[in-house]
Amino acid sequence: MPRRLATVRWRFTLLYAGVFLASAVGLLVISNLIGLSGTRISESAPAGQPPGGPADATAQALIAQLLEAREAQFRQILIGSAVALAVVAVLSPVLGHLIAGRVLLPLRTITDATRRISADNLHARLAVPGPADEVKDLADTIDDLLGRLEGAFAAQRRFVADASHELRTPLATMRASLDVAIAKPGPVPVPTVALADRLRTELDQVDRLLEGFLTLARAQHGALVDRQEVSLGRLVAAALDARAADLAAKDLTVHDELDDAWTRGSATLLSRMVGNVIDNAIVHNHEHGWIKVTVTSGALLVVETGGRVLDQAQVARLAEPFQRLAADRTGSDTGSGLGLSIVAAIATAHGGDVDLRARPEGGLRVAVTLPPAEVLA
Repeated sequence: MPRRLATVRWRFTLLYAGVFLASAVGLLVISNLIGLSGTRISESAPAGQPPGGPADATAQALIAQLLEAREAQFRQILIGSAVALAVVAVLSPVLGHLIAGRVLLPLRTITDATRRISADNLHARLAVPGPADEVKDLADTIDDLLGRLEGAFAAQRRFVADASHELRTPLATMRASLDVAIAKPGPVPVPTVALADRLRTELDQVDRLLEGFLTLARAQHGALVDRQEVSLGRLVAAALDARAADLAAKDLTVHDELDDAWTRGSATLLSRMVGNVIDNAIVHNHEHGWIKVTVTSGALLVVETGGRVLDQAQVARLAEPFQRLAADRTGSDTGSGLGLSIVAAIATAHGGDVDLRARPEGGLRVAVTLPPAEVLA
């Protein structure tokens, strides 16, 4: 069945048109049967008159005229019925389509209102007026669902805010305790210093992992209350400048073509998104490698790196949390596995998307598309 005819409105249209057409055919058949049964003519001679007489001849002539009139009337009825049936066949789909649209109007209203509700305005409700019928029951059920979702999102935001404080405090305490232990008077054994350095490294990793969790949770479940116009090109330029030492450490060559490419959203989250894309290109790169960064109008950010040929199936999963390629991609297994998943979550929260592609000649291509500022305004 064609996709257009698979919609509920077109199925209702076919149903109503079929009912109208069947009703019209039945009505015409009944009318014709009743009309024809009332025009029967008796061909017998009048009572008291011998057959073959003058009266009989007159009667036969009259019957012949009546039969001709009956046939003419029958033909007119058939023609009129055919015309009426043709008119009904043409009008029934039109009437069926109009009636189907009228029947489905409350559902379209509910659908449009539901589409306008997002994580930023879960407090909105459909509040459909009218009698307690099936449509109102559906709207009330959706309102109840929105209420439960609003509560769940509020609980998620409270958890993120509480976890940010509760989990960072013990990390800071552990790091301070290490500093105090190492700073005590007297010589500190070399194994103790090595252990302290290792613990600091692990604490830094946990801190980065926690920050990644919080950023991912905020992007996925938080409301973007600090929306403003942001230049994607300027964010990329700032991220490259901030990572100049890391680029120099690996002797990476950067080719950049940066337009302003204004978009609208959270400057903090968008800066983190750009930073993660650049960090991914630096960390998962070879010594003396290269990075190509392009920002074009329409708020499109493309970051490409060279390297060995990658498996597209594995690359497509990099936008999921804790998904990483094999360590031999760059000879390094650093990172938490949250970088590109955070990029995807932030892009989605801003109405954009991320496309990850393994370059045929080797390396990775990360393309982030965001809605331009003029579209969101």
